[in-house]
Order: sequence, then C-alpha cells, then structure tokens
Amino acid sequence: MHDREMVPQGEKPGPIAVGAWSPFGLFSREVDRLFDDVGRGWTLAPLRVFEQRTKGEVVPRLDMSETEQEIKVTAELPGMDEKDVTVTLEGDLLTLKGEKKAETEEKGKNFHRLERTYGSFQRVITLPSEVDATKVTAGFKKGVLTVTLAKSPTAQTRKIEVKPE
Repeated sequence: MHDREMVPQGEKPGPIAVGAWSPFGLFSREVDRLFDDVGRGWTLAPLRVFEQRTKGEVVPRLDMSETEQEIKVTAELPGMDEKDVTVTLEGDLLTLKGEKKAETEEKGKNFHRLERTYGSFQRVITLPSEVDATKVTAGFKKGVLTVTLAKSPTAQTRKIEVKPE
C-alpha cells in the first residue's frame, strides 16, 4: 500500500495537534521529563578534577600513558592522603580504591556550622598490555597518585623487518 492510498482523495493531511493537552503534547513532555531524569546525576568527568556523585561516590580523574618499557597511571586525588588509597593488580586489571573524608567548621558570633562530607571510589582499569607484577611502584605526592607498571619482556614492542619474497 502506498502512502497516497492512505490519504482520502482531494484532502491534504493536516498538522498533528501538539497543544498543551493533546496526546502528542503530553507525550512530548513526558519524553522530555524522562530524558531530564535520566541525565540527572551524569556529569562529564574531565570537566572536574574530583566530582561528587550520588550516594557518596566520588570519581577521580585519571591519565594513562604508555612507552615501550612501562605504563604510567596518574590519578588526581585532592584532599586525600596515601593512607586513604589502596592499589591492587590482578592479571591485566589495576584497581584504585579510596575514601575521601572532609570536615569544615566555621564559627561566628551568632552561629556555629560544622559540615562533614565523605565519598568513596573504585576505578578498575584494564591495562593495554602485560605487565611484570614484581615491578609495580606507586607514589603519592600533593594529592596525585602515580602508579608505574613495567611491561613484561614478552609484551614489549619490537620492530620486525619486512623482507621481499
């Protein structure tokens, strides 16, 4: 059946009603509300160094670089100490866990305000190549965690000469 057969001869299809109380208007508003609700709480991690998510979850910003000999992962963890962070390696998965706690107290003549915030995070990173588990180091300086993973000899890149046949 063609589209023309669905429209009675001599009549042009009219515009679809999308007024405030029409079914299409109500549907449009519900779809907009659904997308607003779904997007709520989602943020772009690169825009903030350390962002607060729902239910106490915080997400640190990560950078990863790779050379022929090693992989380096850097995580920005402002306001945290090395004792608050745990780093584990299992196979090709590097896991960073931590908990951030902060307390702010402000006193004035007519007020006393005490705020406590906390949040925990866990980031699991799949490493791009095999690493030597015995040659992994982690350092923490001024709120920046740096994990250096030496590649295993089998994972290191070597150039292969291409010969004519």
